[in-house]
Amino acid sequence: MAFEELKESISEAESSAKSYIDSSTEFYKLKAFKLLMKGVTGFAQAAFIGTAVVLALLFLSVAAGFWIGAELENTALGFLCVGAFYILLGILVFVFRRSLVKPLMARFSELYFEEI
Repeated sequence: MAFEELKESISEAESSAKSYIDSSTEFYKLKAFKLLMKGVTGFAQAAFIGTAVVLALLFLSVAAGFWIGAELENTALGFLCVGAFYILLGILVFVFRRSLVKPLMARFSELYFEEI
């Protein structure tokens, strides 16, 4: 009798373990799908917004170049000023790049480790 009870308990434990493993596998599949979809939609949004911002910046830069050129009575000098501004901006981003990485890492780790 004790042997039958032990056999039954082992069978139940095996069944529970298999059920747990199956549930865990499904959970991690869903979590991976959720993270993948967040990444894909985030990338699509960033690409769309980035494209719009770059186009707007391009047109604003051309307009600023012509406007500064008209004020200085030299169009080439106006575009040179705009170019110098972008070089200065690039240098500032390069100098402060480490302080820009930390907030990005914090944000992406927040998204990655968020629970379902």
